[in-house]
Amino acid sequence: MSKQKIAYIGTGAMGKQHIYKLLKDGYEVQVYDKYPEAATTVIEKGAVWKDSPKEAAQGADLVITNLPLPHHVLENMLGETGAVEGMRPGATWMDFSTTDYHNTQHIAQEAAKKGLLSLESPVSNLSHMGVDFCNASFYVSGDREGYDLSKETLDAIGKISFFVSNTIGEAQTVKLLTNLLFYAQMLTLGEALMICKINNINMLWMWDYIRSSKGNSVVTEQVTPFIFDGSYDYSCSLEITVKDTDLTVKLADELNVPLPLGRIVEERYREAGQKYDAHDNHVKVTKLIEEDNNLDLRVPDFTAPSPYGLDRSYIHSEERVTDSFGRIKPLPYQLEYTAPEPLKDEKLMDIAQSLTDFMAYINYLVLGEANQLGKNMGLTDQLLVDVIRWSVGTCWVSDNIDTYQPNPEIVEKIKSFNFGSQAKLPVITKFLAHLSA
Repeated sequence: MSKQKIAYIGTGAMGKQHIYKLLKDGYEVQVYDKYPEAATTVIEKGAVWKDSPKEAAQGADLVITNLPLPHHVLENMLGETGAVEGMRPGATWMDFSTTDYHNTQHIAQEAAKKGLLSLESPVSNLSHMGVDFCNASFYVSGDREGYDLSKETLDAIGKISFFVSNTIGEAQTVKLLTNLLFYAQMLTLGEALMICKINNINMLWMWDYIRSSKGNSVVTEQVTPFIFDGSYDYSCSLEITVKDTDLTVKLADELNVPLPLGRIVEERYREAGQKYDAHDNHVKVTKLIEEDNNLDLRVPDFTAPSPYGLDRSYIHSEERVTDSFGRIKPLPYQLEYTAPEPLKDEKLMDIAQSLTDFMAYINYLVLGEANQLGKNMGLTDQLLVDVIRWSVGTCWVSDNIDTYQPNPEIVEKIKSFNFGSQAKLPVITKFLAHLSA
């Protein structure tokens, strides 16, 4: 089968990497972005600039949108110079954005009137910014014919794809529930590190300890460095994370899912969105806990091993490690981590152990909430296992759910430390209050 001719609308951080890979693999790519300067580097690599979504879509077999917010997708597809006006019958539209699925359904209905195929295909990195080296997964729902026609293209820019359903909306559910795991891990990590800071537990020691524990996750392993170096991770904006958590709560309301921990997570991200600039880096949500306690979580002279940290010239290692599932990540990240030597102070060691047990338990409970979202949408148990396993929200608990033994007693243990008397910990405090009710 000959390669599809691609129109790519949205040349941001993720879009650029997809376009680079498509061009490298010999695809013809026409591009458009609201900000022409964002497309400079992909044009230098061989992409063809077009002055509107409509012009970019003309002659394309596959039109991809990769945009921040639902109204951006709507405007670029159905606006006065939208892509639908330029697409030929039988062409496929695929949306990589994490958006409101009602928006996608509306666009798909209008596109169908012109004989177009429509797919929602939110993207999940399998390691931090895995999109940079085609280490991403795609969750796809919509017209199966369009997926079959486009699968070779997806394989060129990602590691794996899942056809979730013929119903647009179910792939968005998958992305939102996997993102919920990530966001809960992010908030729990920030407050756990603040507890360590106040108790004079060495931050690098604690990072090593978490990574060797059942409390480990993609966030604790690969996002912690962006807290330590104060960059807060340039790979994604705060605006995106606030939008995602808001969509998750709205979906829970629609599906009659209580989502108690998820709502606490959304509330904290909303607070960050109200306090900081929308275009600030997404890990800046942890700055809330720093400002709450007038302490930063910096490690002197530490720089994240990523081009999205303080060292923007950093280049990921070409060496990869591969786990038993086939998931990859670049060095210096490992498959397993050796626990550091125990702390000599038994009380501090007890705090560290209890925090990792608590992190694991929260991961378990949020995993349950995420699974309930999927089940209420009609997703099968096996599909939920697969998509979480191949998502940025994966953690030790989700990888070992068959053997993990939940420890509800850890709630009382954490309460017994009375950390709230030492520091302001709004998320953990609300978690504990809910779990004790």
